[in-house]
Amino acid sequence: MTMRQSLTDAVRCLSSISQEEAYLEAQLLLMAVTGMTRESLFQNLTQDISPANEEVLHQLLARRLRREPLPYIIRRRFFFGLEFYVDGRVLIPRPESELLVEKALQIAEEKGIHLAADVGTGSGAIAVSLAVNLPHTLFYATDISSPALEVAAINCRRHGVQERVHLLQGDLVDPLPHAVDLLVANLPYISHVTLPTLAPEIRHFEPAIALDGGEDGLHCIARFLATAGPKLRPGGALLIEIGESQKQEAVPIARKYFPKSEIVVIPDLAGKDRVLLVRTDALIP
Repeated sequence: MTMRQSLTDAVRCLSSISQEEAYLEAQLLLMAVTGMTRESLFQNLTQDISPANEEVLHQLLARRLRREPLPYIIRRRFFFGLEFYVDGRVLIPRPESELLVEKALQIAEEKGIHLAADVGTGSGAIAVSLAVNLPHTLFYATDISSPALEVAAINCRRHGVQERVHLLQGDLVDPLPHAVDLLVANLPYISHVTLPTLAPEIRHFEPAIALDGGEDGLHCIARFLATAGPKLRPGGALLIEIGESQKQEAVPIARKYFPKSEIVVIPDLAGKDRVLLVRTDALIP
């Protein structure tokens, strides 16, 4: 069987899950099996696939048909232009979280920050993306999950920032040894009611601890905001990702703990509320 035939069969197989993504996912699976780049794959479509690789491809297709997320199968995910290792120990980085990184970089450029923390780091995608783009900044990255920090360590080494991203195990800001200039967080914000409605790829495979935000989805966010103040240096800033319908509840919580600070909610490119920003340097009289 040629590569082209294998690709065609894989597309047909995956179409039962998603017509839109089948072709791309088939390519990525075949690339993972053969070790080829996309360019190399298409240059060699007339070549035969080895029986061993054909068997591995069938095994991976079977996993995907059981609705295991593709990034867990191929053990990689691109985020903010970088490739990250991911597996079932961590939440898969989402494109919408790139807004958090963009805004953090803007603030860092404005303020010239030297010390920052990523709270609930998971795979380390946010901390590593920031560290790569801020070569003179030191980072802490916390997570309550030791297995998640194992994955974050892999990604720190992969991108050569292990000397500047210090991984700390513990709850929210508790592990931070001292205050920082910038706090960034992407915490669980899915409500109990919503969890059962999520796609099988999410509810059956991604870690519940990284998804479950309690009855209203704001349990972790509220605890973070309640404890973040002492961990911010004077004039510091805080950025946290929120659900698209959580602005009305999240802003008053932030106002309770940061009554004198500027608080704004930043929409993503689709116009959905995505990032809550607290700036302690923009004091309200």
